[in-house]
Amino acid sequence: MQKIINKSDFINNLADNCENINHLKVDDAVREILGMMAHYLVNDGRIEVRGFGSFSLHHRKPRVGRNPKTGEQVSVAAKAIPHFKPGKALREAVNDSIQ
Repeated sequence: MQKIINKSDFINNLADNCENINHLKVDDAVREILGMMAHYLVNDGRIEVRGFGSFSLHHRKPRVGRNPKTGEQVSVAAKAIPHFKPGKALREAVNDSIQ
């Protein structure tokens, strides 16, 4: 069974574990952190969280692709793809949980 946590669940769990902090302050803090992360990535930055992982952009060059339905050539613009690379501690924790 796949477990999913969305942003609201994350905020609620964090607020429940932080007894001295108001739920609204936790909500504001999480939204600010996510906004800052997005801002750094949009500006071609890199985010490193030791023990967790790093976020960066992978740049793809423009290329010529094909429409699979018609076979017609189409040009595909250059793009930047967000990429997450897990840190060693996270990788080991995930692998240990499988065994």
